[in-house]
Amino acid sequence: MAGIEHRQVENDEAGMRLDRWFKTHYPGLGFGPLQKLLRSGQVRIDGGRAKSDTRVQPGQMIRIPPMDVDAKAAKAGPIAGRDLKHSSDHELLSRMLLHEDDKVIVLNKPPGIAVQGGSGINRHIDQMLEAWTSPKGEKPRLVHRLDRDTSGVLVIARTRGAAQKLTAAFRERDTKKTYWSLVMGVPKKREDKISTWLVKEQTPDGDRMRIAKHGEDGADHAVSFYRIIEQAAQNFAWLEMEPYTGRTHQLRVHAAHIGHPIIGDPKYFEAEFNWAFPGGVQNKLHLHARRIDVPHPSGGRLRVTAPMPAHMVQTWNLFGFDQSMADEED
Repeated sequence: MAGIEHRQVENDEAGMRLDRWFKTHYPGLGFGPLQKLLRSGQVRIDGGRAKSDTRVQPGQMIRIPPMDVDAKAAKAGPIAGRDLKHSSDHELLSRMLLHEDDKVIVLNKPPGIAVQGGSGINRHIDQMLEAWTSPKGEKPRLVHRLDRDTSGVLVIARTRGAAQKLTAAFRERDTKKTYWSLVMGVPKKREDKISTWLVKEQTPDGDRMRIAKHGEDGADHAVSFYRIIEQAAQNFAWLEMEPYTGRTHQLRVHAAHIGHPIIGDPKYFEAEFNWAFPGGVQNKLHLHARRIDVPHPSGGRLRVTAPMPAHMVQTWNLFGFDQSMADEED
């Protein structure tokens, strides 16, 4: 049993409830024993008594009395240690890695891997991030989502404080997300704004969004922008798309709404009965989160670009699309 300790609250723990702070640092300490320590005054903050719902602040000193539990064992994260080569999750995440620092991780999510769990999903990014738990016992946090079949840039917060700032940036639309897609046909307008209302419906194949009327129960406003980069005759168009709002399946629904669904979309692609994929184009979703521009929690802007997945590279090569065309125009 260790003696009395004093631990300082760190910057990323600002506003954390005291009971949550103990759960993070001393997961073996149950709720009942913690309440007993608090009632008896053995746990103190800057010398004063505290309650389980007290919010801690950076720099405060927490008195830790002798306990029969140890502090959480340190685990290696992507910065603190890369010795978890035996971990398949660690290895797969490492292959996805585009950027990392002490606040933010950016991944290039492959198509087919879910970001979060759900019905029929056995492995997902949120679960895999356990492999990158920090020495403090802090698991990286998701701050936005990508559809399971969509590839590309996925931003992860390494700390609680970073998660709060990044989540606020996405909520307040202080981010710019750029997607590349291949759609059937060529839109009449070279660039345009798509503004609709969307409502979510439950179907046997999972959630599906549909265009709704203003004022319809559960409907949310959705705005997207697109511009044509290149086209293959009148058969296909490479679009650069930007979602201003962040609704479920927004770009996929909006592309279908204007009559040019995204190639390989299992939910929203509807074409003539005799339509067939041309040789060399795989029946996979051709939607890729190409770039993101987001405020960095420590200041300044973070801009990251993700290479396309193999099936889209194959299609681009087939049609002779030049990736540098879009990047040069940005």
